[in-house]
Amino acid sequence: MTEGWGREALRTLGGPLAALAVLVAFNALFTPGFLELEIREGRLYGVPVDILQQGSRIAIVALGMSLVIATAGVDLSVGAVAAIAGAVAAVALRDGGHAPGTAVSMALGASLACGLLNGALVVCLRLQPIVATLILMVAGRGVAQLVTDGLIVTFDEPGFAGLANAAFLGLPRPLWWMVGLFVATAAIVRGSNLGLFIEAVGGNAAASRLAGVPDRRVRVSAYLFCAGCAGLAGVLECSYIQAADANNAGQLLELDAILAVVIGGTALTGGRFSLPGAVLGALILQTLTTTLYMQDVSADVAPAPKALAVLAVCLLGSPPLRARLRELARGGGAAR
Repeated sequence: MTEGWGREALRTLGGPLAALAVLVAFNALFTPGFLELEIREGRLYGVPVDILQQGSRIAIVALGMSLVIATAGVDLSVGAVAAIAGAVAAVALRDGGHAPGTAVSMALGASLACGLLNGALVVCLRLQPIVATLILMVAGRGVAQLVTDGLIVTFDEPGFAGLANAAFLGLPRPLWWMVGLFVATAAIVRGSNLGLFIEAVGGNAAASRLAGVPDRRVRVSAYLFCAGCAGLAGVLECSYIQAADANNAGQLLELDAILAVVIGGTALTGGRFSLPGAVLGALILQTLTTTLYMQDVSADVAPAPKALAVLAVCLLGSPPLRARLRELARGGGAAR
């Protein structure tokens, strides 16, 4: 049931930690300058810092995705929701003259409305989660294009741009947004019965309902939270480039988030999730992507080795495969 921070957590995170260590060791040996760091004007710069900054947006969405998947659902619309949030924020800053805080609130409000729609389709209309969220995945891009009139919306607002471009204690702010969200999420779901409810609903919704778990509210809340995470990622992306590109913002974000969650040990069948694993999975994906680009692998070819590496990590983290390998090792030892 609820995963602790002891032996079971270490067992779940063992494979991802090993994979990340292998990637770092490979780059330390074969990628010149990968581990070099420097401080300029009180801020830390280097490839590892870039990985943390870029990976933090995937990690933010992966935190929300892990709770949705734990309820035996999935959210394919997070990329479109991120695009909508960025579009709303940029237009509010450019045309409405709103303060940065108001623009962020409007963007997160739009993303939560998307999450409520997903939750209603899944819980109230009983659509399959993959179908319900696929609707918004397709339509959401059109909504973002409508908000921006099909244009790339730029703005000049230093306060908003600082959300993703400024630093705190020498590290990029997106990393701190991710850390804060992780701590708050972990405190809520692991410090209360909510985590147990989520895993119970994902494990057996009918049984949890008979046991008094408010399964409908739990599932809707998961979709709301996931959409809010996607909205935050969209706001940070918009802040980083100081523009809203509705056509390209959040592209393939849903696939990266799902892969990060799976790599981190969350079961796609529901009933179990790992928040540290989701963050670790996001860092693995970003490290792998950076490694491929620094090894001069073209963007067109990169998805192939990336998919193979992800498959290897997932297989290493598979309990049935590990058990089978132990059986083979014991059998080989007995034969000798």
